[in-house]
Amino acid sequence: MTDILKLARIQIVLITLFIILKRIRPTILENNPLEWIKITLLSLPNFFEAVIGPLILTGIGLYVNARILSKKRQVKPNMLYVIATTISGIYVITQELKIHNLGGNNVCDKNDVLFSIAGLLIGYLILISIKPKIYLSSSEK
Repeated sequence: MTDILKLARIQIVLITLFIILKRIRPTILENNPLEWIKITLLSLPNFFEAVIGPLILTGIGLYVNARILSKKRQVKPNMLYVIATTISGIYVITQELKIHNLGGNNVCDKNDVLFSIAGLLIGYLILISIKPKIYLSSSEK
């Protein structure tokens, strides 16, 4: 479970940064910042969302693999990382393109799409660097 806790800690940090950014963003935008600062402030939430998605789905997938699926039906961890990132990518990008509105009131913006793609890439890189797994004790197998 320590690998799942690593993913959870990363998510907590990102969610905290997301909340802080959302709270200070209006104040900074009122002061007419440079264009690149404005773009970054407006698109960073998309980046955070895109990083968090694969981490959450990987945690769920690892749990399902270890606790629900038979040994024969389990997905290999590397494939699970790809699947989680792909599903997250479909959700995030279709939301940005306004194909659905599940995440709230969204504005279609190319910078948001770019930040989302960067976030998905970072999320995947986190997964392949940590290589999270669930280790079952011999009594749980």
